[in-house]
Amino acid sequence: MPARAWRRLPPEVGPSRPASRRAAWEPRGRPRRRVGRLLRRGSGDAKTRLPDVPGSLSPFPLSLSPLRARGRVPPLPRAHHPGHSVCSAPPLTEAEAEGQNPEEKQAGERELTGTCCLTGIHRAGLAGAGSRPGHRVGMMEAVSPRKPTEPRVSQLSIHVVTWNVASAAPPLDLSDLLQLNNQSVNLDMYIIGLQEMNSGIMSFLSDTAFEDPWSSFFMDVLSPLSFIKVSSVRMQGLLLLVFAKLQHLPFIQILSTKSTPTGLFGYWGNKGGVDICLKLYGYYVSIINCHLPPHMDNNDQRLEHFDRILEMQNFEGHDIPNILDHDLILWFGDMNFRIEDFGLHFVRESIKYRYYSDLWEKDQLSIAKRHDPLLRQFQEGPLLFPPTYKFDKNSDNYDTSEKKRKPAWTDRILWRLKQQPQASSHTPRLPAPHFALSLRSYVSHMMYSISDHKPVTSTFDLELKPLVSAPLITLMPEGLWTMENNMLISYSLTPEFLRSAWDWIGLYKVGLRHINDYVSYVWVRDNQVSFSDQLNQVYIDISDMPETEDQFLLCYYSNNLHSVVGISKPFKIQPRSFLGEDLLDEAQPQF
Repeated sequence: MPARAWRRLPPEVGPSRPASRRAAWEPRGRPRRRVGRLLRRGSGDAKTRLPDVPGSLSPFPLSLSPLRARGRVPPLPRAHHPGHSVCSAPPLTEAEAEGQNPEEKQAGERELTGTCCLTGIHRAGLAGAGSRPGHRVGMMEAVSPRKPTEPRVSQLSIHVVTWNVASAAPPLDLSDLLQLNNQSVNLDMYIIGLQEMNSGIMSFLSDTAFEDPWSSFFMDVLSPLSFIKVSSVRMQGLLLLVFAKLQHLPFIQILSTKSTPTGLFGYWGNKGGVDICLKLYGYYVSIINCHLPPHMDNNDQRLEHFDRILEMQNFEGHDIPNILDHDLILWFGDMNFRIEDFGLHFVRESIKYRYYSDLWEKDQLSIAKRHDPLLRQFQEGPLLFPPTYKFDKNSDNYDTSEKKRKPAWTDRILWRLKQQPQASSHTPRLPAPHFALSLRSYVSHMMYSISDHKPVTSTFDLELKPLVSAPLITLMPEGLWTMENNMLISYSLTPEFLRSAWDWIGLYKVGLRHINDYVSYVWVRDNQVSFSDQLNQVYIDISDMPETEDQFLLCYYSNNLHSVVGISKPFKIQPRSFLGEDLLDEAQPQF
């Protein structure tokens, strides 16, 4: 372990702080919809804020109103996951906390480039940690930052999954759900939303301390395919996961994770929504997984909860535009909308003969979109698959219990692109950055029967012209690394990049599952060998690592940006007997 590494641990990069308790709201006498107010939030001004709402219209007292801006205390690093041998981190001092505010520098939006180089050095050569190394340091200083090239239009494939799993454990095979056997699909991101996960007391406590079974299952399946868990958020039975290919990590910045309970008058999280707000190549993207109230007669309540979840995405204290000004909103989950008017026999016969058009006309969500200007802005693919609720578990038969619930399309995937301001004679419309989303598929997966719901997936093609075209730090392995050596890490930063004492560099095996899956790490301010305005050097001790044939890579994690800002190419660390000590300086890199 590096000297002084016990002082603090890399902060957990998982879900944010739990949602706070909300004040009770009066369910009676409230207007059913507040569309005008929501639409006012979506004006073209990115910094537009809602006016305060009179207490008679708001479910919260004004002191807790989600529409009122409040100051943000920078988050403290969280304790490391169980099983790590080092002690947990002490709290930040006020001086350290002041340097953590990401809005002081909009580094994620700038096309900045830094260079980080690494080389092997013998432990005996580090007797004076403050002295500059020999001729190898001169080699590091010769490296200049890369100049960003003009970005071209890129295409990302995004696979969205929503599934009410009814407290079931993961099945053995989810290849069809994840499109793993589809050779024509080259996916870049997975966005997975689950509802009704097992949230019993013992299960929930276990999942809080360790990874829940579903998250572990998806990481086990996707990590060999170079997908990393970028972020996650959970509220009781709701879980939202975001995975991305390794090469996209430096261009994904997690801005916020939020939980919005709507059950039991806003106190209970059995219903509600969880949200991850991120920047993807410089564009704002919000992802919402929700579980709305059930039953045919609760349609008005469903629409109220839909509004409330949207209103709560206020990103207080952040320099983040209103959610309706985000470039993309992906909204999915068990929305529980039902089919009105038609009887059970007619609905089942229509499903049997695949006559869906009559059922679409009576679908509650489709009806609401015809009358609601805000909902009309959310798009959905055609419902060309059978209703996904309600089935007998472990079968493909619709409900045969005494209740005999009517089938319905309860599980839905919606999206909304940013509305461009209308042109006028006085304010001509400016050309928008290239950002377009197209739907490739929208299907259900009827072969999975562990739940009374069938999962639904959508595959999207996102075409965009990156606003950020180069990573903030480029890591370039150099020299031969063996188990006998410390690893010298040299990195250069542009002046605009806001460093933090809580930034760290992790050493990972190729195939890492998430950002905390490191083999070793070093804080950028610890074990410092030399530093200057442009070049910094630290070393990381790998002498205690067991010998292995695995490949490794390095990631630089920015605490201010809550994201990985640089990744190295894969490399190998040679065994201790690979070369004699006198030949180490003459060895060449092994890639």
